[in-house]
Amino acid sequence: MSLKITLARSAPARAGLTAVAVTTDQVESAPHGVDWTVLQARGFEGKAGQIELVAGPTGPLAMVGMGDASAVTASTFRQAGVAIARASTRRRAIAVDLLAAAPDALAVTDAIQALVEGIELGAYEYLRHKSAPKPSELATVTVVAPAGRGPSAAARRGQVIAAGVNLARDLVNEPGGSMTPTAFAERATTVAKASGITVKVLDLAGIRKARLGGILGVNRGSEQEPRFVQLTYKPTGTPTGSIALVGKGVTFDSGGLSIKTAQGMMTMKCDMAGAAAVLGAMSVLGEIGAKAQVSAYLPLTDNMTGGDATRPGDVLTMRNGKTVEVLNTDAEGRLILADALSLASEPKPDVIVDLATLTGAAMAALGPQFAAVLGNDDTWIQQVLAAGRTASERLWQLPLPSEYRSMLDSTVADMKNIGGPLAGALTAGLFLQEFVGEGIKWAHLDIAGPAFAEAGFDEHPKGATGFGVRTLVELVSSYTRPT
Repeated sequence: MSLKITLARSAPARAGLTAVAVTTDQVESAPHGVDWTVLQARGFEGKAGQIELVAGPTGPLAMVGMGDASAVTASTFRQAGVAIARASTRRRAIAVDLLAAAPDALAVTDAIQALVEGIELGAYEYLRHKSAPKPSELATVTVVAPAGRGPSAAARRGQVIAAGVNLARDLVNEPGGSMTPTAFAERATTVAKASGITVKVLDLAGIRKARLGGILGVNRGSEQEPRFVQLTYKPTGTPTGSIALVGKGVTFDSGGLSIKTAQGMMTMKCDMAGAAAVLGAMSVLGEIGAKAQVSAYLPLTDNMTGGDATRPGDVLTMRNGKTVEVLNTDAEGRLILADALSLASEPKPDVIVDLATLTGAAMAALGPQFAAVLGNDDTWIQQVLAAGRTASERLWQLPLPSEYRSMLDSTVADMKNIGGPLAGALTAGLFLQEFVGEGIKWAHLDIAGPAFAEAGFDEHPKGATGFGVRTLVELVSSYTRPT
């Protein structure tokens, strides 16, 4: 549930707690009238991310570290908002007075948006399955900010984007036994209606009619029917371009007959994080007034080991007619993405971007905090990377070498679904490229690392992070047709 966040020119006189900014160069001047010997004894130095609660001259204060004054960015404000929300769970109302720390180079509206995003993201909790939950008591936040439409709009934008991230977190955190393809599709329909976007859902019969052989092949071992969700956002006025978003939606991945280990299965409810991120982003577009037309394609199935599960060596025919020899049923995400990318290509959008928890190889290369970016057009990839930087989500470009395409050669089909033990993230990208329509610029985000956190980092909590939502929203908002 969203907080009540309001803007005011000064902190309310009876705020239960007031958060104030402290940069590293302010520490020795002992600002805000507090006993700094106490703070120094606790190790507080004003570093970004530090927060300490102390008694102030007129009431409780939260001293919020902002780091070096010359290095404060929007991301600093987002992290400060997260720290404040997490430190205020037993306060019903707080005030946040940090904007004096914004350097001249940072627009106040950008600082406000990031701060509000951080507060909402830091306040996130997933308590649905707790028998005796103890939710945060925080309900009202007053942000000290200038009056006017700009600051108010920035605060609203921050709150809406955070809601999209938290929607994705909720979807991923829900166990795979209850977040089935049908349940996800129903949630997507509800979100679409509330967000003013159109939705179309294909059931099993519709998927068969659409010749989505990858989805059907992955779904063969499951008792849960697959679904395919298509969402469309149309802006008012003439669109600035057309974007297709594709999200991998494996609601639980056992590995199929190429079964995972028990350890490897523990977090596999997160294998639909790409679809969740796309839905979270789509839910935001109308509220922020995005100018591009955006279509989303979400293939949904689990990957189980039932009696007629796809066998290693089976051959599947994809939507675009290409055949794939399945040698490892745990490389299933690319099979359902193949159908989705084929469908996304048919209306000939300007660009496509897909998100998927696709390979352990990407995580091995980049660790748990970076997503890999690969694609067929460097201008488009640079737009994606720039959106990630603005959104403060960590992306790193990997190559897509045509020399490695032969690793996917099959003796019985057009290609096989694995490329061997080396360069797994790259050969997965080369596989997906086979299903992108000719002339369409495409980028692939492998979010296997940051989609689900074993230990929280930055604004991301332990568990589902909602990674990718902010990057997609920024990408759509700032979109210009690549030349």
